[in-house]
Amino acid sequence: MIKGIVKFAALSAVIAALSSCAASNTPAANSAENAAATDASDFVLLAEAVPDAIMEIRYYSTYNFVGDRIDGYEEPCALLTKEAAAALKNASDDAVEKGYRLKIYDAYRPQTAVQNFVEWAEDTDDTRMKEYFYPELDKSVLFDQGYIAEKSGHSRGSTVDLTLFDMSKGKELDMGGTFDYFGELSHPDYTGELTAEQIQNRNILRDIMVENGFNPLDTEWWHFTLANEPYPDTYFDFPVSGSSVESE
Repeated sequence: MIKGIVKFAALSAVIAALSSCAASNTPAANSAENAAATDASDFVLLAEAVPDAIMEIRYYSTYNFVGDRIDGYEEPCALLTKEAAAALKNASDDAVEKGYRLKIYDAYRPQTAVQNFVEWAEDTDDTRMKEYFYPELDKSVLFDQGYIAEKSGHSRGSTVDLTLFDMSKGKELDMGGTFDYFGELSHPDYTGELTAEQIQNRNILRDIMVENGFNPLDTEWWHFTLANEPYPDTYFDFPVSGSSVESE
């Protein structure tokens, strides 16, 4: 009996010690993770890094699938990691040589904005923008079908949403569907009712981006991520603002 009590006491001491270690280590780990998530030192302003690009930051405006300015977008600007911005500059140079300019809809997206999307999706009564961005879908299926998620690759800082602007015609190339449209129409390999010109335009954008180190997404023709992204496991959460990346 005494031996049993001693063994139990020893086991309890070990469990207590392990719990104590976990309790003491968790705040430090969380603190380091939070510090990394708010460190914008490896990010740059796209207007400076890619001066030929046109900026139309949809989440700073109210013309997006939510219908409001999105949390975390403090200025109508775009940010990317230095590595992604350098690759995008090369893509921009290629586009210019072909008579186009890149038009940016979104780039780095703070986790705060992603949470804004989640909260909007949970409010199934708010369907103000349904006819423009998800006319074929009931809002209740957006989570299940992967259109809204609790994390986004954009928050890792090396993903960009964009299209091509035709300089000779003074307008965007016709891609056969709008940015952020929730549906099969947005799939890069969708043909359906697209014209040959629209399919070709999607391929022009895809070729420019892939040849400059970006990977496409199979559900969104406008979405590209740097193949060798520098922060594959970090989801940043600092504001989209020029002040976030201002040199000290």
